[in-house]
Amino acid sequence: MEKNNKDRFIVSVKVGPKGQITIPSEARKMFDIKEGETLMVMGDKKRGIALLKADMFYSLMEDR
Repeated sequence: MEKNNKDRFIVSVKVGPKGQITIPSEARKMFDIKEGETLMVMGDKKRGIALLKADMFYSLMEDR
């Protein structure tokens, strides 16, 4: 894991045979992701893929 500072990091993960990835423990801690929580997967062909906790996603959508 490459750490830039306490608020950022870069890490590679491998996609398993079922298309699954493991979210690194550092990311789970940083974003307080707990077992059983729902994440939103967002994708844009030009900009890539992003993960966002569902409650944060819905909160952002309410602000629009």
